[in-house]
Amino acid sequence: MSAVGQTTPYWALTVAFWLHMLATVAWIGGLVAVVLLVLPAAKKTLQTQDYAEFLGQLQRRLDPIGWFSLAVLLATGMFQMSANPNYEGFLSISNPWAVSMLFKHILFIGMIGISAVMTWVILPNLRRTAIKQARGLDTHSVKQLQNREVLLMRINMVLGIIILGLTARARAA
Repeated sequence: MSAVGQTTPYWALTVAFWLHMLATVAWIGGLVAVVLLVLPAAKKTLQTQDYAEFLGQLQRRLDPIGWFSLAVLLATGMFQMSANPNYEGFLSISNPWAVSMLFKHILFIGMIGISAVMTWVILPNLRRTAIKQARGLDTHSVKQLQNREVLLMRINMVLGIIILGLTARARAA
């Protein structure tokens, strides 16, 4: 028996917290680094076609890490939530912790939606338009898609930062 929950072993909760924090650092930290450091530097130094190829390569490397992190966050978050003494049931928002968790999960779902659009809509479109651009066609669409991808990354970064704030609020409750 642990001090945290009646049936949740302390070691299991420790592993869940550790994995949850590791996945958060990988996902949110990756977004912050890409949005604030990598993309501005790449945009200043690369030509349009090279920048498009760079974005595609970067996204192909980040997507598996992001989706794996999301899966880990979902699994460990549910485990942690069920072990928390403030948890009173699904959609019960009777205390400040539950309100923070509700908003955190709404934003998390939004981030998943944005990530899905980037992975299964924007990236394939970028690949197709990069091929067209290499043939001298459709250079306007590439810039539009690049701008949309960067905007979605920025939105996800901001949502991630807000989620971290809500997590801090829930921990203090």
